Amino acid sequence: MSKIYNVGIIGGGVSGVVTALEMVKYGIDSILFEQEESVVNGPPFCHLHAGGNLYPDISDEQCRVLMKQSIDMARLFPQSIDERPTFISVPKSENYEVNQITDRLEMLVAYYKELIAEDALNEILGDPSSYYKTYNKADLITLENNPTVKHPNTADEWMTNAIQLIDYKKLKTPIILVQEYGWNLFRLAAQAQLALQRTEKCQLKLNTSVTTIKDVRYQNLEHNWEIHTNSDVYKVNYLVNSSGYKTGVIDASLDITAERLIEFKAAYVSKWQPILGLIPELIFHGMRGTPHGMMQLTPYCDNYYQIHGMTEGITLFKNGLIQSKSNESQPEFEAAINKKLNSGWEPGDIETRTESAIDYVTKFVPSFKSATVGGPPFYGAQQIHGDDPSLRVGEVSFPSASYARSEIIKASSALTVANQIINNIQEAHNMPSILEKINQNVVLDSISKNEIDKLASALAIQRGYPEALSRLVIEKA
Repeated sequence: MSKIYNVGIIGGGVSGVVTALEMVKYGIDSILFEQEESVVNGPPFCHLHAGGNLYPDISDEQCRVLMKQSIDMARLFPQSIDERPTFISVPKSENYEVNQITDRLEMLVAYYKELIAEDALNEILGDPSSYYKTYNKADLITLENNPTVKHPNTADEWMTNAIQLIDYKKLKTPIILVQEYGWNLFRLAAQAQLALQRTEKCQLKLNTSVTTIKDVRYQNLEHNWEIHTNSDVYKVNYLVNSSGYKTGVIDASLDITAERLIEFKAAYVSKWQPILGLIPELIFHGMRGTPHGMMQLTPYCDNYYQIHGMTEGITLFKNGLIQSKSNESQPEFEAAINKKLNSGWEPGDIETRTESAIDYVTKFVPSFKSATVGGPPFYGAQQIHGDDPSLRVGEVSFPSASYARSEIIKASSALTVANQIINNIQEAHNMPSILEKINQNVVLDSISKNEIDKLASALAIQRGYPEALSRLVIEKA
């Protein structure tokens, strides 16, 4: 290939596509390689972590970063955000105290106000005064006796619908309802893919595996890297490694080592019809990795629900967290996990682990025993840079000149990482200077809701999931 691309991006996950889209916004041409037939395949995400309230053990600083990053990403992909609240609770069996969560929420409200003062368009989580609401035991008793609401509009209506189903006597009070929204993977993937296919500034290469990369930086050529696929060689000046849990494979080909963890996790799809009304996402905190780890029940359209149970028998797996060894770039899972990653799940495993997940939910939602298996699990491997498995805020690193390694942990970090890469490109004088900050991404904004609806539906079906999972619980105009 004679053309020289400014940027070559390996991996079309959320980090890769957002990086490519930011390049488009600033007029930087790129080529993006994705081995699957569509973008943003995993690991899955379902929740906009606008405050980190699912993680009681992380620092306040990580919570602020997650809120800022989540707002930025929600502004970029508004048609992927499900604007329903999240129910946060602490079981009486746990050591966490509710005031730890409410103290943090007060901090987040103050920070949210700062973000809105900086830019009024940051007010995507509602008025700061209604970012969260607490409910004591007397409140819950009152709401329990109220009629359910098909389409709740207020915090009290959402809590009324939820408390009809929950054995709240097992929970510490107060219970909290917070504006942490849902985030639809299929809809983000659809909007991103349509935008990348529409622009002339990015060549999207689907169904294309990178076989090797040749470093030619010191050969006095007009390009720095040669990206080899099965059929072609592509010349680029700047290389972005956004290969997710396989990031180490690219590093290894370039004789680069880095300390990293990789964790395999899964969430399960169920079908359940509890009441004739919407419910919030339900969170019951518990210590991760123990038999009573956090339980998360995420609502989707048409009475589908996704289940996380942070125990070894549900979301987590035996030997599912691995660490790079000395002088090693890519840790390797044992055969059983590799088989799931490379070939999918055996039907028996789907049935067994989904039923275990359903049973786990019934600890706090007794009527969930009537739920059934609703589809295959969402699953994937997640890379964590360094050696701290509790880290939730992603980073980017620059191991050598004209080479960036994306190491996002949560999807919300993707835009931050993309902008850090663009700054590095400028500083290295690889591209013309970008003179002004551009807030609008015209190519993304050009994609209509109908286009997103159609492709998101097709992506869900193509990947073997119920089509309803591609739609928002609360539809946007």
